[in-house]
Parts: sequence; structure tokens; C-alpha cells
Amino acid sequence: MSITYRIAIIGCGGIANGKHMPSLSKLNNVEMVAFCDIVPERAREAAEKYGKGEARVYEDYREVLQDGSIDIVHVCTPNDSHAEITIAALEEGKHVMSEKPMAKTSEDARRMVEAAKRTGKKLTVGYNNRFRSDSQHLYKLCQDGELGEVYFAKAHAIRRRAVPTWGVFLDEEKQGGGPLIDIGTHALDLTLWMMNNYEPKVVLGTSYHKLSQRENAANAWGPWDPSKFTVEDSAFGMITMKNGATIILESSWALNTLEVDEAKCTLCGTEGGADMKDGLRINGEKHSRLFTTEVELKAGGVAFYDGKTESPSDLEMRLWIQAIENDTEPVVTPEQACVVSEILEAIYESARTGQAVYFD
Repeated sequence: MSITYRIAIIGCGGIANGKHMPSLSKLNNVEMVAFCDIVPERAREAAEKYGKGEARVYEDYREVLQDGSIDIVHVCTPNDSHAEITIAALEEGKHVMSEKPMAKTSEDARRMVEAAKRTGKKLTVGYNNRFRSDSQHLYKLCQDGELGEVYFAKAHAIRRRAVPTWGVFLDEEKQGGGPLIDIGTHALDLTLWMMNNYEPKVVLGTSYHKLSQRENAANAWGPWDPSKFTVEDSAFGMITMKNGATIILESSWALNTLEVDEAKCTLCGTEGGADMKDGLRINGEKHSRLFTTEVELKAGGVAFYDGKTESPSDLEMRLWIQAIENDTEPVVTPEQACVVSEILEAIYESARTGQAVYFD
């Protein structure tokens, strides 16, 4: 007998409207029945568009969690409230998907992991770039040992001039940082996942506020307000793992560069390498000759077939609900997401102190 899962959306802003709600609405076994936002109009608009039956609208997430009929909560709020809402939802018996990054601090991330273990409820984090076709294919190659031991990697999250000027993106108190915690987190998650390596040893980081105070700056979304730009405009880290592997993480919202790559990685292994810079490319050596292979990821294989592939967000939501339905691990585990937060925090700490940060 099939079960219909009742979902509450907490935070009805950009990420909820751009990813969570449209993709959840395509699934037959879920209903979005509660919508919560500190701006009531946003919650009402979401309920009207995506709500099922008599969908309820809330301003206070605590009221949402008192509804015993809700099975799953999606937390789509600023970073500083992820842990608070997630832990409360888990303790009320709900499964939770929290948006990335897992939390503003590593301490909060660890509290979330502990709460999931204590309650026995499922917790995942919205690292949607794992679900792209190039990511899925590369992950399978890595799992099959095609690249051998990956001992050097780069995590790319570089924008030339694309500073988000809306919401709380520029607010360090709400977000915990700028491009590193916003888009660098995606690149780092992808890289660690491909390497299947979650044991950092030491981190060295730098962060910069070189362009943030410029007036009338060129920007994809219009000039930013320097007085509100309280986070870094770029940050970089070198991570050495316990097995000796090295990862270089690069992130920026504003940087004078033409090498622009976001949520991508480069992998170098003993048997081959791969990068996502110009499509998905695999390189290596066979029969004493070097080779480069460009992987064709488009649907279909013949000219007259217009194949449709599942979008990354649709796949992410479908597999998340299936993990609950089948009582299996989600694709993004809370333990994995916690390590990402720990490394990001170490980069910020190293940048602040000028010292390397060592892990136990």
C-alpha cells in the first residue's frame, strides 16, 4: 500500500521556489501541506501555487512542527537557522532536508548529526550538484576505480562578477561567510564525494575583501552596496587529507579572472584524471600514449530521438523521498555534509589567524 508523505516547507524564498517546491510537486507520493515564512505573503503565495487541500500558512516554524501529521520538513532558511530548525524538526519526529551548507558553524553541524542519530530520523543536505549528469557519471567512474587513487584535486567555485545582492547573502551574521560557504561548499562537497575521502588532516586558508568596497561595481545582478558587503569577496584553501591527498579549493563572487567555473572539480589519480571544465573530460595513458576522452552526456544516441532527462533537482527530490520510503541512506549523508562544514570553517579560521588548522 503506497504512502503519501506530507511535507512542510520552512522558508519560502528563492531556493524553495527555484528547486524544492517545483521538483516536489512532480512526485505522486508527496503533498506539500504547510508553508512557513517570516514574510507571510511569501508563504501564502507558495501555498496557493503548490499546496494540497487546505494547505496551512505559518510565520513561526515551531507551530508547523506541532502538526503530528507532517512527515517531512524542508528547511530553506538562512544558514544561521538551519541547525535550530532541523534539530527541532528531528526531535518532533520529522525527516529533514536542510539546504546547504549544513549549518553556519561546524559545532551546529555536529549537533544536527547527533540529533539525527538520536531520533532515528533521516537527515540530508541539499547538495544538488551531485545529481547533475556529469557528476553522476564521474562518480560511477570513480567508484569503479577508473581513476585509481585520487591524490590531487581542485574544487572550483569561481565567478568573475556575480555577487548576489538580494536577501542576506552579504550578511556575515546570517550566513557565516560569502562565496566560500555559499558556492565553495558545493565544489568541496562534489570533490570529497568523488574521492570518497572525508578525513582531513590540516587546512590552510586565505580570504580577501579586495573588491567588496568598490562603488558602482560591474556585477551580474547590478552594483552591490559596499556598506552591506560584510563577507569576503574571495577565499581559497589547501586541504591535506590523512591519506596524503591534497585538495585546492577556490571560491569567489568577484575576482579579476577569465577562468570561471562553478560547482566543478578536477581529479588526478594514479590511473587517470578527470575535469568538468569543458564538459566532462577523462584523461590517461594507454599503450604508451596519452589520451583525452570527452564524455557525451546528452540523452539519446540518434538524431531523430529527442530524449528527455530528469533534471538534477527532480532527481535529488525523488531519491530523497525514496530513501525515506525504502529506509535507506540518502545520497547526501549528514556525516558527509558535516565534514564539508568543518573544512569550510577551518579555512575561515586559518584565514583569520594566519595559521594552519589541524584536525584530530
